[in-house]
Amino acid sequence: METVLVTGGAGYIGSVLVAELLSNGYKVIVVDNFRYKQTSLNALCYHKNFEVIKGDVCLQSVMLPALKKADYIFPLAALVGAPLCEQDPLTATAVNKAAVLMMLKYLSPHQRVVMPTTNSAYGSGDENNDCDEQSSLKPISQYAIEKVEVEKALLEHPNTISYRLATVFGLSPRMRLDLLVNDFTYRAVHDGFLVLFEGHFKRNYIHVRDVSNAFLHAMAYFDLMKGGIFNIGLSNANLSKRELCAKIKDHLPAFHYLEAHCGKDPDQRNYIVSNQKIENTGYKPQYSVDDGIVELIKGYVMLQNSLYANV
Repeated sequence: METVLVTGGAGYIGSVLVAELLSNGYKVIVVDNFRYKQTSLNALCYHKNFEVIKGDVCLQSVMLPALKKADYIFPLAALVGAPLCEQDPLTATAVNKAAVLMMLKYLSPHQRVVMPTTNSAYGSGDENNDCDEQSSLKPISQYAIEKVEVEKALLEHPNTISYRLATVFGLSPRMRLDLLVNDFTYRAVHDGFLVLFEGHFKRNYIHVRDVSNAFLHAMAYFDLMKGGIFNIGLSNANLSKRELCAKIKDHLPAFHYLEAHCGKDPDQRNYIVSNQKIENTGYKPQYSVDDGIVELIKGYVMLQNSLYANV
């Protein structure tokens, strides 16, 4: 039985992926500091092939014993996204960059790594905003800049794959409301109204379960894919923010959105991404943006982030 080490395994992607790995017959070790007090792995603790370590991925004393047991390593632990990294840049560098470089230093040649990076590294793409894995990288945020540096170091090792993830959406045991589809749908459900800044800016999207499936796909086709960089997204979902709002309105007709003609979105990403390379290996996403919106609407009936609201 092969062992998979998942750092950040209690997070948004990790808590979906760990369950899938266990159901597919792998032994899973999770390292997570549980900084968000999440209980997203509670339902897996019965499983005899599940091990959890509460600890900091920046510490050799935590990581080295876990690394020695692993056939595959999925380094998901990160401060994800530009706003969070701007709030705490020192911790962001420690977790997103230094911890991964430390881990790479202690890898043995036979160990296999699939690393999530980000397609936000494309910035705004070429003059037509088009991007594929050969496109120049123009990272804007600290988060994207450090992911680019980590990807370069990652690919110096013989058994590694880099996944440049699109903007992820969908429900997870460790939910995130700050991701764009999740955020816009939440506002549509609970506020019924949204003000858009630079609504023509485009991004690519991918369901959290399709990200999980992409990691399983990499395990099945590792020898074919190793040493490669792959965009992971929906080829039919290079959507502007305006187009995303229109999709949400299809499911929630009472939702209204207004485009502001002054002000700027602090996130200046604007690109159209090709996912043809991963599709050529046989990978096919299963969930559309519309599927995700329907799922989120159902989920938000149960989930309301009202911790600091008066009513």
